[in-house]
Amino acid sequence: MERIIPLKESLTVEFKSDLKKYDDSRIFEDVIAFANTEGGDLYLGVEDSGEITGVHKDHKNTVVLSAYIANNTIPPVLVRTEMIMAEKPVIRISVPKSYGGIRATVSGKIMRRRLKSDGSPENIPMYPTEIATRLSDIRLLDMSAMMVMEASEDDLDPLEIERLRKIVALYDGESSLLKLSNEELMLALGFIRNQNGIRYPTVTGLLIAGKIEGIQKYVPTHKIAFQVLDGTSVRVNDEFCLPVLAAIEKILDYTDAQNSEQEIEIGMFRMPAPVFSKRALREAIVNAFSHRDYSKMGRIRIAVDDEGITIASPGGFIDGVTVETLLTAEPCGRNMLLADALKRIGLAEKTGRGIDRIFEGSLIYGKALPDYSGSNEQLVSLFIPRCSPDVQFAKIIANEQKRLGRPLGIRSLMVLNMLKNKPDCNIQQMSQELHLTEAVVKTIIDNAVSAGIAEPYRTGKYNRYHLSPELYQKTPAEVLSPKANTAEMSDLIISFAKSHGQVTRADTVKLLGVAEAEAYTLLRKLVASGDLILVNKGRYAKYLPQL
Repeated sequence: MERIIPLKESLTVEFKSDLKKYDDSRIFEDVIAFANTEGGDLYLGVEDSGEITGVHKDHKNTVVLSAYIANNTIPPVLVRTEMIMAEKPVIRISVPKSYGGIRATVSGKIMRRRLKSDGSPENIPMYPTEIATRLSDIRLLDMSAMMVMEASEDDLDPLEIERLRKIVALYDGESSLLKLSNEELMLALGFIRNQNGIRYPTVTGLLIAGKIEGIQKYVPTHKIAFQVLDGTSVRVNDEFCLPVLAAIEKILDYTDAQNSEQEIEIGMFRMPAPVFSKRALREAIVNAFSHRDYSKMGRIRIAVDDEGITIASPGGFIDGVTVETLLTAEPCGRNMLLADALKRIGLAEKTGRGIDRIFEGSLIYGKALPDYSGSNEQLVSLFIPRCSPDVQFAKIIANEQKRLGRPLGIRSLMVLNMLKNKPDCNIQQMSQELHLTEAVVKTIIDNAVSAGIAEPYRTGKYNRYHLSPELYQKTPAEVLSPKANTAEMSDLIISFAKSHGQVTRADTVKLLGVAEAEAYTLLRKLVASGDLILVNKGRYAKYLPQL
């Protein structure tokens, strides 16, 4: 009989031996830990090794066990219990993830789950500082909207309000804000709130318009570090605490100095192609401030090196958002009042889809995509690679946008980018990889074919597509080979590295006839899979074969 019980434990699976009757109070703690994390299944009657030894007779009544758990948790956790008949009977207790707040045992214990360094799970206490983070993650607490009762209006800086007014005018924010007095403006943006006839600053008010001394005293987690690395040497290392608008201005000044441009000719016009899209970069920096977890110590870190730029901020993705669903998840934020203020001022994307702008900055130039894979539950880390644009692809996008009289949507850009990098894909494969419905992908593909941008090249059960070879100034054979098979390209790179002792990005471009961005992506994947070893960075980067 096929085993239906998992073979090992994970964040959402826990085994407990019940030979000597597992203590009921420990069951309540385990249930609470699951509820306060991601939910999951607790198996009574299974050893840590996965061996099935059976449930104790006192735990075999599933109805009584469910009621017992509900009566000993606050608020009651409604679990589903069921008997599994394996080699010996096992009880599975399925615990739902709590979206209604923090759960505790009647004795007052609050627990959560985490993975240890070896990948095995454990239950640990949830401390008071983590409660705010958890409530923020599940969108039940907006820390940025909290009033700071110890502070006063004297902790707000009129000069920062003047800076705000200039930014509203510069970035086309809500013009109606400029007609308000300073007091009306701060009330409208939620910088101050009334409590029993007394006005107190909010966390948002202090962050955007606070004096530095007030920010350091009342929001001590707010810190920023900007670094420029030249190989392993640190050329710039500036750590500072400034109000958010002043901090963003300073960071943008820093990045402008590192952001060269090249021009792309499109017919009679020239289009600037910066190393990092200024609009995308601004959106990424604003996101770091508006989505960071201000209950956690740490700092927003911006680091520029030969490989690209990294923007990291404390606090993982909020509930419902993952690296895979960044572009498809509904817009939502951790600090809603702060994010709303930055939108109204004009710094943040008004639709809440700032992530689209970050990806658009790379997609329209055919560059390697922004990379969020360095993120974890403790921080969100964005890496924007430094690489040259795919000039012909940028021309295709620019001409199509000119024909339509509007910018292409982010989903269309993602599909076209995939056609460029993986011309052997069909609609089903694109749907799975891009996390879009097949109907959406088909509509985009059909429009691209009608516009002459894409062509079907293989019939059968599934049509496959590639960018129009004429537009790309290549023959169909050049478009499809060697790009049609990523595995073959990987094998060629590994073979080259073994025969030459190393491989570089330039070697990969010459070997495969691909753009720099794709060569970089392929090499990163081979490093991640353990097939190659990265030595040095930037222009000195080389990749050695595994021995």
